[in-house]
Amino acid sequence: MTTLYVLDVPENTPLAKVAAEDPDLTVGRIGPYFEIVAEGSIVIDRRATGCRHAVWYSSVAGVSRGSRITQHDKDALRVEPA
Repeated sequence: MTTLYVLDVPENTPLAKVAAEDPDLTVGRIGPYFEIVAEGSIVIDRRATGCRHAVWYSSVAGVSRGSRITQHDKDALRVEPA
């Protein structure tokens, strides 16, 4: 199970919305965070979110044990099973 945590603030809502549109991802909430979960990889395209670079690069709050960020650049955020 791959899990990404993103702080639930207005600036990060587009990221959670784009993730929720992917049928392979489940978006929920845990405390003050969006919890984005997948059986495999999580891939979110930055341009689809409309997030500016400063918001994009500060959006990740954490990943679960057994997950690792393999891409976080101007194009996409990719979290994969470790």
